[in-house]
Amino acid sequence: MPNQNNMQSTPSRSGVSNRGFASMDQQKQRAIASKGGQAAHLSGRAHEFDSSEAAEAGRKGGLTVSRDRRHMAEIGALGGRARGLAHQRRMQQLQAQ
Repeated sequence: MPNQNNMQSTPSRSGVSNRGFASMDQQKQRAIASKGGQAAHLSGRAHEFDSSEAAEAGRKGGLTVSRDRRHMAEIGALGGRARGLAHQRRMQQLQAQ
């Protein structure tokens, strides 16, 4: 007799398990998540950010990410390349007219 603690879910034809939250259809997931959110608000555990709290959180995130100079340089280089390519396309379009 197999030990039920060691039993795994039976995969569907595609080899993916048909058990668990992620395998549910989106409407059922939303219904369950909504009940959890309502329960959190009723119990006083939920928190809604006001605009000043959201601004402060964004400021902190910006400060944190900007400390990584290499990351910021990569972002800047990507933006520069994108702008240069857009400029080239505009020039080609003008020349084609």
